[in-house]
Amino acid sequence: MGQEWKSAFGGLESAPAGTLSGQLLIAMPTMQDPRFARTLICLCAHSPSGAMGLVLNKPLEKLSFEGLLRQVNVEPLPPARTIRLVAGGPVEESRGFVLHSSDWTAEGSMAVEGGLGLTASLDILKAIAEGGGPRSCVLALGYAGWGPGQLDHEFQQNAWLSVEPDEDLLFDSDSGTKWRRALAKLRVDPLALSGTAGHA
Repeated sequence: MGQEWKSAFGGLESAPAGTLSGQLLIAMPTMQDPRFARTLICLCAHSPSGAMGLVLNKPLEKLSFEGLLRQVNVEPLPPARTIRLVAGGPVEESRGFVLHSSDWTAEGSMAVEGGLGLTASLDILKAIAEGGGPRSCVLALGYAGWGPGQLDHEFQQNAWLSVEPDEDLLFDSDSGTKWRRALAKLRVDPLALSGTAGHA
């Protein structure tokens, strides 16, 4: 797993202005794909070449932060600080990404709209394990990816809504309520939504 941390972004660049980068995607209640039903995704990059995001509300039950550090041989163990782990999406599930506040950065970190960063190097794991690192962060294994124009098409099909993120939705540990809380920011009742509603 350690090698996969070295070049995890696969050529995605920070998105140009006017895209959905930095927004939260809320799966519509009618989402048929079980991998994305009732998910909340932070969209980290969105451009004509595609899109990439991290699911925020699927906690990893079988792996702890300390267990991950052991797998990639990062010390100290036990760590001085632990962070939340989530299943970030169905693509390359052995790759790790840390979504974090912009008060910390390293070589290779990618800026995400809205004052966020995305880092996939072992440096950030070591910094967190030592008690430092970014003020707020979450570690995702895997990601959600879309090809050119695919996400835009899914929006046209009313598969997603989007909303501005806030620190709680991004980083708190209350995964079970994130999807409903995100809808509540839009003042939307999930029971009132249907796949034939107007475009958001």
